[in-house]
Amino acid sequence: MKALLAIPIMGLVVIVQSAIFSRINVLAGCPDLVLLVVAGWGLQPNARYGWIWAGLAGLMVGYVSGVNMVVMLIGYLLVMGLAQLVRRLVWQAPLLAMFAVTGLGTLAMLLITYVSLWIQGSQLVLGEVFIQIILPSLLFNLLLSLPVYPVMHDLSLWIHPSEMEA
Repeated sequence: MKALLAIPIMGLVVIVQSAIFSRINVLAGCPDLVLLVVAGWGLQPNARYGWIWAGLAGLMVGYVSGVNMVVMLIGYLLVMGLAQLVRRLVWQAPLLAMFAVTGLGTLAMLLITYVSLWIQGSQLVLGEVFIQIILPSLLFNLLLSLPVYPVMHDLSLWIHPSEMEA
């Protein structure tokens, strides 16, 4: 039953992303709140069903965006896998882990999106994409990861309380 909570939570995050955060632009880059929530959830030691959260994120963002749904699904699943790998390797420094997953996840998502658009025939130049979109989006995501991580930590404790707190 707790896995079903991912549906309204991710739905709300996708709505906030598409209605508010997609309008905040520097050059052509904007923050990706959905990526931050997926990364933050994947880094929580007591959180479960991370792959469900990532899959829902990919399907929902793919539905509301102009990018292919499969590309978004692969991207968010990749971010979840990266978050769980980093959680196992850097478990002593959660904020450092959030920065690492946010940075690498942002680069991976935007490069996957660029490749899919390039395959579809887009004439975007990688150097301009890097300066105009990837760097500003990376900066936004790194700044927003500071408040998102504690929110995801509290949410994971609320949904899946540990034995010590129960």
